[in-house]
Amino acid sequence: MSATFVGPDARPRCRWCSAAPEFLAYHDTEWGFPVADDIRLFEKLSLEAFQCGLSWRTILAKREGFRTAFHGFDFDRIAGFMERDVERLMGDDTIVRHRGKIEAVIHNASCARKLVAREGSLAAFIWRHEPLASSLAPSQTETRSVASAALSKALRADGWKFVGPTTVYAFMQAMGLINDHVEACAIRADVGRARAAFKRPGRS
Repeated sequence: MSATFVGPDARPRCRWCSAAPEFLAYHDTEWGFPVADDIRLFEKLSLEAFQCGLSWRTILAKREGFRTAFHGFDFDRIAGFMERDVERLMGDDTIVRHRGKIEAVIHNASCARKLVAREGSLAAFIWRHEPLASSLAPSQTETRSVASAALSKALRADGWKFVGPTTVYAFMQAMGLINDHVEACAIRADVGRARAAFKRPGRS
């Protein structure tokens, strides 16, 4: 099977984004483009945690509900959530109501605050784990890597939950730490240009 499909504009794209109509815009404008914003990085780590055992389509369909329920993924606010907030979220059908994952996001918010206090930003810490291009496998042939295992280990050492190497690899793909669009994908070059122009956080 081809690694690409032809989009509505007659350009080839990664085949996975043909699986649902809402995937096309996400693929073209978000997936793989580098992100340095702490809130967006925390949001994606949180949504990847919720995705465990589910499909990305389910999570993407509920993303706005998650953003509302978790106050825009402001981890300073989430770190102050109490048991009543857990119960509120367990009753919110605009999100995935999984107590363990909800509690993990609240717990991870506290971890994020501590990390930012120590490192200056979540982005600086995460982007230190950007892999060398020479270490990457061919696009979309792996579900984890040495770099994702290292970042997973570093996060777990700081107490984070639901951040295994496979979850972290999906996060790295989405947040632009690697360009995992297949070679023939029309968006790969766009992502490449964005990564070339991107100022890595924490670097002079």
